[in-house]
Amino acid sequence: MKLSKTRRQIAWEAARLISEQPKLRHSDARRLAAERICPAGVRQHDVPTDQEVGEQLQSLTKSQTSPSWARRFAGYADLLRPLALVSQDPLRHPEGDALYHSLQVFALACERLPYDEEFLTAALLHDVGKAIERRNHIVAGLTALEGLVTPRTAWLIEQLPAAQEMAGGNLGSRARQRLTSAPDSEEVTLLAECDRAGRERGVIVPDLEDALEHLEKMSLSHGDY
Repeated sequence: MKLSKTRRQIAWEAARLISEQPKLRHSDARRLAAERICPAGVRQHDVPTDQEVGEQLQSLTKSQTSPSWARRFAGYADLLRPLALVSQDPLRHPEGDALYHSLQVFALACERLPYDEEFLTAALLHDVGKAIERRNHIVAGLTALEGLVTPRTAWLIEQLPAAQEMAGGNLGSRARQRLTSAPDSEEVTLLAECDRAGRERGVIVPDLEDALEHLEKMSLSHGDY
């Protein structure tokens, strides 16, 4: 069963509350989280199970203790800055360099799913491999980002080419079925839309430092992913 975004948000918020208050019962954490995420009331099918909260708690604990996680924003900056020197095919990317494109995609992603930190991170970092290995930039980028992004963010980046092929009607039926049945199929489809739309000349975009600061503030307010 594909979990709703609200259910995942509540599970994550409940896990964050438990990490801050270890004596808090899962049932109370889920109730408090539901009140914060859905102040007008939550639907029963959006309430996560204790197991789902536990899985989020494990992920949260791992992120808080990982040394590589603590330095991820510096790593993002190091990978993104060289994109300003990466020129692109003017027919497919009339906007210019790869960094300008990435910032456009990030800005569009912020408009579409402003609360989804992992989605926004994928939008900003999806092309970092172009400064490393142009012929296979997705693999190169994911290798460079290993330990710096969540599995979900990595999956969104990895599946972006397939989502683009599907949008163009060029994805085989089996691959299409696998992609559309994935838990985050809607998000990767939306990421592909932002990627295609983020190719305009003269669009005002945030500075790289502002984009990274935005993600860092989200991370701090969320207590990491």
